[in-house]
Amino acid sequence: MKRTNGKKSHAVAKAPTGIIGFDEITGGGLPRSRTTLLLGGPGSGKTILSLQFLVHGAQHCKEPGVFVAFEESAKRIVANAESFGWNLDGLRRKKLYFMDAQPLSDMVQSGSFDLSGMLAMLEAQTEAMGAKRIVFDALDVVLALLPDAAAKRREVYRLHEWLLARGLTGLITAKAGGDDVSSFNQQQFGFMQFMVDCAVILNHSVVQGVSQRNLRVQKYRGSSFDENESPFLIGARGLEVDGTRTPDRVIAKVSNERVSSGVKRLDTMLGGGYYRGACVLTTGFPGTAKTTLAGAFAEAACRRGERTLFISFDSDSNEVIRDLASVGIQLGRYVKSGCLRMASARSITGSAETYLVRIKTLATEHRARCLVIDPMSTWSKSGNDSNAHSVAERLTDWSKANGITLVCTSLTDEMAGQAESGTSLQMSTLADTWIQLSYLMQAGERNRGLSIIKSRGTAHSNQVRELILSDSGVTLADTYTAGGEVLMGTLRWEKEGAERVATEVTEVAGKLKRVRLDAEEAELEVRVKSLQVELQAKQVEKALLISTTKVRAGELSRGRAQMEELRGADVAIAGRK
Repeated sequence: MKRTNGKKSHAVAKAPTGIIGFDEITGGGLPRSRTTLLLGGPGSGKTILSLQFLVHGAQHCKEPGVFVAFEESAKRIVANAESFGWNLDGLRRKKLYFMDAQPLSDMVQSGSFDLSGMLAMLEAQTEAMGAKRIVFDALDVVLALLPDAAAKRREVYRLHEWLLARGLTGLITAKAGGDDVSSFNQQQFGFMQFMVDCAVILNHSVVQGVSQRNLRVQKYRGSSFDENESPFLIGARGLEVDGTRTPDRVIAKVSNERVSSGVKRLDTMLGGGYYRGACVLTTGFPGTAKTTLAGAFAEAACRRGERTLFISFDSDSNEVIRDLASVGIQLGRYVKSGCLRMASARSITGSAETYLVRIKTLATEHRARCLVIDPMSTWSKSGNDSNAHSVAERLTDWSKANGITLVCTSLTDEMAGQAESGTSLQMSTLADTWIQLSYLMQAGERNRGLSIIKSRGTAHSNQVRELILSDSGVTLADTYTAGGEVLMGTLRWEKEGAERVATEVTEVAGKLKRVRLDAEEAELEVRVKSLQVELQAKQVEKALLISTTKVRAGELSRGRAQMEELRGADVAIAGRK
């Protein structure tokens, strides 16, 4: 139920078509028990869409269907649809009925006929099989044979009323003139667009030499729908539509888990690696090692046991494996084990939509958790630029919705300089992490530099590091600056060598000075010990002198006392006399 101007109204019942993306655009499919008009030029896919609508109803919705062919015979239609794997022969026994309704030559000559006889036959057939869906393919072929506009309008209304009275979900196809389906409005039976409840327009055009197909829902009574053009592709299973973003689209889950980039020092610069399910963009000029970084990530993912899909647009898969082995990245063993699937996109021709559908199909079949595309900038050459950017945007949304970590490379536009946002795809606005690779030319050398321009949701290094490729693998050198300039390669080696020599000279001078100081210290220590011995001797001599002086003074004192005693005795004797 939904409200309109404060009043309750019943939502339009939908009949799902089973067409990827189309049911999302229409909010569930075509209007059930109502009539839909499908317009398109030659080769736009009208018959395929109609058949797919019937097949899905018969196989998955328990709704048998009828296909009325006004232009081609039923036998040819079934034969042409065999490549889609729908098993039409099996469905024709009970669930699908094909009616050949091509006008006979005598009808063409007389110009007087109507659809009443055919509708009577169809009524018996639909009742017998319990049909719920019906397709009138190329109705314009019959209408063109009627003598005037009034007769054409009469038969169209007859058909429309017949469909409504029986509650059938009807789909009428008609050709539009040339590549411009808007010319259908100028045709004398263009009133059909106003009569039906739903109108869908298919476009098939060539842009910059590339075939492109677009679909647009022109009207849908009683239901909201996406009014913008949506590219579609005729794939191995029928039509596949890539719808634009809608407000009710499921928001992808956000993970705080980190996955390694395959280069330890880059993981450190990123604060632990890429986020799981993030979109990572590596940009740079040719030869800056974009493919190498992508291969390092793929190897790290396979080492963790995560199924990975590697799409290469520049080289054959075997060439990529051989080239990456020269820098210690061994992908061949993971290809043999089935963990890694390598695919070369050189064999894929067509629009960017073709690339998108094929990549999504391969990733789904491989059950990939990690996806590498090298380089995505190739898409800008596949038709108009705005369409290529839209494809890149939808691939990013799809990978995030499925929890797939997407790592893609992009060739920097040489005319736009180092700013990748100047390229047609503008992937830098979509990426969660943007790594820029560049050349630094010094002293006749070209060295590779790596910097992280942005990494959403995490602190990251702002330094420019030298990217070093060797037989043992990929690594990043510590930042080395001199005079405010980052030095790499030979200049860095020479500067580091000069600094080492200067350091060694300083160390030798320091050692010599320490030896001299040690000698002087030892000499002083000897002198100090000699003085200490001399001091001790003086102290002993002094003590001896003091002791001797005391002894002599005592002896003198005792001698004087004895003398006095003797003298006293003499005095006493003298007194007695």
